Amino acid sequence: MSTQEKTLVPGLAGIPASESAVSYIDGQAGVLEYRGYPIADLAANSTFEEVVFLLWNGRLPKSAELAELRASLVAKRSLAPEILEIIKLLPAGGHPMDALQTTVSLLGMHNPKARDFKDADVAQDICLELVAVLPTLVAAFDRSRRGLEIIQPDPDLDTAANFLWMINGEKPEEIAARTLDVALILHADHTMNASTFTARVVASAEADPYSVISAAVGTLSGPLHGGANERVLDSLAEIPSAEAVPTWLDAKFAAGGKVMGFGHRVYSVKDPRAHNLQGLVHQVFEKLGSTPIYDVALALETEMAERVGHKGIWPNVDFFSGIVYQKLGIATDLFTPVFAISRVSGWLAHWQEQMKDNKLFRPGQIYVGTHGHEYVPIDER
Repeated sequence: MSTQEKTLVPGLAGIPASESAVSYIDGQAGVLEYRGYPIADLAANSTFEEVVFLLWNGRLPKSAELAELRASLVAKRSLAPEILEIIKLLPAGGHPMDALQTTVSLLGMHNPKARDFKDADVAQDICLELVAVLPTLVAAFDRSRRGLEIIQPDPDLDTAANFLWMINGEKPEEIAARTLDVALILHADHTMNASTFTARVVASAEADPYSVISAAVGTLSGPLHGGANERVLDSLAEIPSAEAVPTWLDAKFAAGGKVMGFGHRVYSVKDPRAHNLQGLVHQVFEKLGSTPIYDVALALETEMAERVGHKGIWPNVDFFSGIVYQKLGIATDLFTPVFAISRVSGWLAHWQEQMKDNKLFRPGQIYVGTHGHEYVPIDER
C-alpha cells in the first residue's frame, strides 16, 4: 500500500490490536465484564483474590483453589533484605510510581529464573510474586520516605486489608478494607487501554514479565492514564466549600476547562465502576466521618448532573476512588500505585494470553518527511 492510500488513526483509537477474552466493554450500554461476568456482580459478591483467579483461569475458583491462591500470595508478599535496603536508598522526594517501576525491575534482576518464563511453573511463580509483592513495594517506599519503620505483611489479612495495614500501621476497619477490596476489583482490567497495550507490546518481544510490568507501570504513571484520580483531588481542593461549586463551575466552563472525574473515553453513560464504588464511598464516610472535601464532591456531582448529565457526562470511577482513598489514609501520590496494585492482575492475564500465540507488534507509519536530499560535506555547509 502506498503512503497516499494509508489512513492515519491518531492514537490507534478504536483499531483492534489483538483478540482477547479477558474483559469486555460496551460503552454505549455501560457494560464492563471480566471473562463474561458483569462487574456489578463481582464487586458485590467477590474478592480481589477471586478476581485474580478468574482473570488468569477464565473461571471462578472453587473454595480449595481460592484458598491455595491466597496461601501462595501470602507466601510471596515479603521482600528480600537486599530489595528493602535499595528501597531505603531511593530519593524520598521521588514519585511512588517511579519507585514502583524501579523496584519491579529490581525484582527481575533478583530472580535468576526471570528469563525462563516459557516454563509454565516459572511463569506461574512470577505472576504470583508480582501480584503479591506490588503492595509491599508501594507500602515500603511510602513508609521509608516518611522516615517510618517498614511494616512487614500480615499473613492473616487479604490483599486490601494488608496494604492498609502496611501503610498506616494499624488494622483497618472492616468497611475500609472492603471498600479498597472492591476498588481493586473494579480496576483489575479494562480491555485494551494504554498500559495494557504497552504490556502486550513488550510481551510480544518476549521480554520477561518483570520488564512487561515495569513498562506498563511507566505508562500508567502518565497523567492522561493512571493519574486521573490524583487530579480529581487537586480539582476538589480548589473549591473552598460546597456552596462555591456553582461559581467554580461557571469559571471552569467559561475557560473551556475539563472537570476531572467526569466523562470517559469509552463510556457514553455513567461508568459502571462508579456505580459500584459510589455506594461504598457513602458508607465509608457515614462510618468514619465526613470531611469538607466529601461535601464538595457531593455538591459537584449534583451540579454536574444538572448541567451536563443530558450529554452523557457522568462521574467515572476516578471521581469516587480518589475521594475514598484519601479517607482511608492513602496519600494522594499513592493513588496511581494503588491502581497498579490492582491492574497488575489484568496486565498479567494479557501477558499470558499474548504468549499463547505470540506475534511481534510492528505497526506501520505514514511518512511525512522529505526525500532526495544530497549529502553536503561538513566544510561546505
